[in-house]
Amino acid sequence: MDAVLIGADRIAANGDTANKIGSYALALGAERAGVPFVVVAPESTIDPGTPTGGHIEIEDRGAGEIVSIRGVRVAPEGTDAINPAFDVTPRDLITAIVTESRVIRP
Repeated sequence: MDAVLIGADRIAANGDTANKIGSYALALGAERAGVPFVVVAPESTIDPGTPTGGHIEIEDRGAGEIVSIRGVRVAPEGTDAINPAFDVTPRDLITAIVTESRVIRP
């Protein structure tokens, strides 16, 4: 593997990036393997009004997907779960952000 390429749903002004769950783990793996971790996204994904990844609102899909399978409950009644749709990769794990008009190195 020469590099890890991934998309983004939102990029904060400082370069922190929100994407589907598991993206942060891929960035950690890339760092461990010593390969570049590159975010490829449209320029419109960059949100200058959001200072850091800590300011990105993360959608919670609700416990239903976690406590049941195809409508059949698999967890005891009253079980709650957190089910975020995204995780945030900190900029220090990102080698570059590539858009249609520029390359940014956070």
